[in-house]
Amino acid sequence: MAERRNGVPMPPTEKTITSADWDSLEISGERHHRVLFQDVDMTELIDRGSSFEECQFRNVRFNVSEHDDAQFLNCAFSRCSFFDATFRGCKLTGSGFDGCTFGLLKVEGGDWSYVGLPGADLRGSSFVGVRLREADLSGARLERAELRRADLSGAWLRGADLSKCDLRGSDLSTFDPHEATLTGAVIDPFQATVVAGALGFDVRS
Repeated sequence: MAERRNGVPMPPTEKTITSADWDSLEISGERHHRVLFQDVDMTELIDRGSSFEECQFRNVRFNVSEHDDAQFLNCAFSRCSFFDATFRGCKLTGSGFDGCTFGLLKVEGGDWSYVGLPGADLRGSSFVGVRLREADLSGARLERAELRRADLSGAWLRGADLSKCDLRGSDLSTFDPHEATLTGAVIDPFQATVVAGALGFDVRS
């Protein structure tokens, strides 16, 4: 069984890359399996189609990096920074985040199902057209964030703060509005009917 740190599974690693400078590198189609990346600078990295499977990232700087069609499968991110990072069409299924910072993170499309982001500060971040099925967003701070056209079916949102969060077009079919803070959240008319039904209202035309 994998070691756990603050609830995040730590996959076993077979290779270590320490204190490397990947700043402004361009990588394409690379494959990494069970690698520990420790204190690596990936600022402004351009990543096209690379795969990281069961890897650990500790104190890695992803600031202003761009990832297109990349995969981070069952990875663990500890104390990493993602300021202004962009992920387009990426797959992060089963990955977990502990003690990371996410200012201005942008996620466009892709599959983030089963991702662990409990308590994450995602204020001002953007998730558009992303699959977040059964993602753990419990206690997450999503004030003024964008969660548009996202598949949130089965997502854990207990204790999350969605104040002024733009949720338009997202799947709220399994969402319990009693469990989260929703002050000023933006939803569309169809979602309003779904939320009203979850609150026990008898919606009629």
